[in-house]
Amino acid sequence: MEREARWVGTLDVIWLLFLAGLAVLSPIFEIHKQLLLLAFGVFQLLERRLIAWQPGHGPTLSVLVKIMLATFLLDHTGAIGINSSYYPVYYLPIVTAALYFSPLVTLLWTAAASLAYCSYLIPALLDYEMTSSGASELGIRILFFFLAAILINRFASENRQQMERYRQLSETLSEANRQLQRAEAEARRKERLAALGQLSAGLAHEIRNPLGVIKGSADMLRQKTAESQPLLGELAGYISSEVDRASALVARFLDFARPSRLELRDEQIPEIIDRALEAARSQYPDAAITVERHYAHNIPPVRADHQLCERLFVNLILNSYEAINGRGGMLSLSVAAEKSDDRPGVLVSVDDNGPGIPPELEGHIFDPFFTSKKEGVGLGLSIAAKIVDDHRGWIRLDTKPAEGAHFRLFLPLNPEA
Repeated sequence: MEREARWVGTLDVIWLLFLAGLAVLSPIFEIHKQLLLLAFGVFQLLERRLIAWQPGHGPTLSVLVKIMLATFLLDHTGAIGINSSYYPVYYLPIVTAALYFSPLVTLLWTAAASLAYCSYLIPALLDYEMTSSGASELGIRILFFFLAAILINRFASENRQQMERYRQLSETLSEANRQLQRAEAEARRKERLAALGQLSAGLAHEIRNPLGVIKGSADMLRQKTAESQPLLGELAGYISSEVDRASALVARFLDFARPSRLELRDEQIPEIIDRALEAARSQYPDAAITVERHYAHNIPPVRADHQLCERLFVNLILNSYEAINGRGGMLSLSVAAEKSDDRPGVLVSVDDNGPGIPPELEGHIFDPFFTSKKEGVGLGLSIAAKIVDDHRGWIRLDTKPAEGAHFRLFLPLNPEA
């Protein structure tokens, strides 16, 4: 890249030296010829920038300009143009065409350069007669034009094909590298989930027993003191309600830690998403959120656990509702048949236009107990990821700050396969 960015490269210097040699060998009084050689040199230096600036029309303009300069040069060589010693200058536009165009177009440009060269026959035949040896010489020169064009075009085409193969190989390696990174991230996430799941299960069992004792004691205290000591009864009621909330949290811990027992049946994912959307709306009845559904036709049924999948989509939709509630946001739900790693399945996209997730937090959003919200314990997305894992699928986040969150998840048609 640095070499291409320089104004003058090594080959450009060699090119200028050749033109300088031609200029030195020219008589001093033939200033027009030297100016044309200078024009050739300047244009050759600017050619790459012209093609980079106009990749579509740049090569065509380059070949045309070189044919014109070559024709003018032969007209100022002090001899009859058709017999000029500078006729090989037509190789320059021919080589340029061979480098940038297909074989057929290269032949057409070579024919155009040959016609420009043969145009000098018109004034020559007014004063001279075409001999058989002259016709043979002219034919040999033109045939060499075409021979050089085809030979250089062949090497240029092989080089372009090789570069295309390298590009495709580079893209394949890049995609393999991205898949490897995703696999490593998934493996690390599952290791963290397994360790935290065991810890959660142990803590939940240890906490559940004392919570039961506290709730039973609070209920008895409220019953005994409801009439004689209303204040104590009210405080006992607070204790009981908070114990219920803590018990619900412990139950969520156990749901996260407990191995899933899938009850697989053929399910239509759009129908499950619609029910999950209604469940999420019931928690935000006044939310000014526009929901768009994009369901493809002929979506195949997926063998899935109905309750777990509904909970999966409820968690994802609630996550979006919480991010865009009060912002007049938009939620987009898309479902389409897709393949992943040669496995047929269904690809679901859950997109919102909320604030998005900062890049430094993207690697932790599926970790249990990780949350950036003031309320919540950070189990919604981790439970969603666990459900997807249990169905042998994958879930990913594609987001940019201030552009919303975009979740992609894949569920195979048959997780048992």
